[in-house]
Amino acid sequence: MEDQGKFARGCPSIDKENPNVPVCRKGNSCKLDVNDWLDDIPRVASENDLVEVRFKNTRKAFYRNVNSLALEKGDLIAVEASPGHDIGVVSLIGDLINYQLKKNRIPLNSEFQKVYRKAKLNDIEKWEAAIELEHSTMLAARKMAEDLKLDMKIGDVEYQGDKTKAIFYYIAEERVDFRELIKLLAERFRIRIEMRQIGARQEAGRIGGIGPCGRELCCTTFITNFVSVTTNAARFQDLSLNPQKLAGQCGKLKCCLNYELDAYLDAQRDFPNVDVPLELETGRAYHFKTDVFRGIMWYSTDKNGTNSIVPVPVERVKEIILLNKKGQKAPALSHIKPVPVEKSLDFHNVVGEDRLDRFDNKNKFRKKKRRNPKKGNFHANKNKK
Repeated sequence: MEDQGKFARGCPSIDKENPNVPVCRKGNSCKLDVNDWLDDIPRVASENDLVEVRFKNTRKAFYRNVNSLALEKGDLIAVEASPGHDIGVVSLIGDLINYQLKKNRIPLNSEFQKVYRKAKLNDIEKWEAAIELEHSTMLAARKMAEDLKLDMKIGDVEYQGDKTKAIFYYIAEERVDFRELIKLLAERFRIRIEMRQIGARQEAGRIGGIGPCGRELCCTTFITNFVSVTTNAARFQDLSLNPQKLAGQCGKLKCCLNYELDAYLDAQRDFPNVDVPLELETGRAYHFKTDVFRGIMWYSTDKNGTNSIVPVPVERVKEIILLNKKGQKAPALSHIKPVPVEKSLDFHNVVGEDRLDRFDNKNKFRKKKRRNPKKGNFHANKNKK
């Protein structure tokens, strides 16, 4: 799995015919791409000369097109770096750059680095040579970190386009003193070293895999900005707080817990507090579970048992709480009109679809009578006589 992103530079797939050529260079889809919904509108001269450029993994940056180059989405360009230059892929141009800057909270009057030129053949060859060194460099760096007994894991290495600098992505639970490691790496590879810490979610997105839903991991396909996920997201959705079911392959809470959280929060805005028990004539009733979208709350008179669970509409729960605030007790829950339950559609088997032997050939083992050609037809022979 580690070789999957070796040449793709952030793309999820590799060209099988020519694996040394990055797929993103051919304009194929990539999770770092931005949907340019103004693409079909004729472009006019714009004062905005910024372009968005993507690199390996989830690294993106904005550069200023000072030379007014005719750039298109998917072009390989040489951009300013510190030191030297780097090679990246244009992911967005035009008026949508302002929205991207606002989304990333970057002021428009900031100082941006420059776009030098479109990548030449010499730049591309040097860039691809640097890419081929990344895997071996990562393995050597892991061995050095192990020899120094550093509690860290180097997950990936990204060389700069001119092969003068490399970014080492690592994972660590605690703070790590890697100054000695930087010295050893600089002496061996003769490059400038930059250490960048990533989380377990970024590591899972880099490696990839299949989730319990049967689809490719969201962090591999489209998620680039990771939002923190808490157990409150599971509580609001009335999910079981089972860490084995709520955790993803990265060991953290699943990112998909936030997908429907806003819908649940809006639906529960007018719901009463579930921690408040209902005072009834027969005793107290405690909240058991909630069907958010049907507007039903289930209560039980047994705090620790599940034998006497009764569905109660949300509006009726509000009425009971108001009565309790006035010092009155409501009737027993069994006297409340039960909530109508949707009946399942009756299924009538009219063609025998539930029979297990419906595909069997019933005439398969039936013996057919063979006519003897020598004897012929008895009636025909009798008529001839």
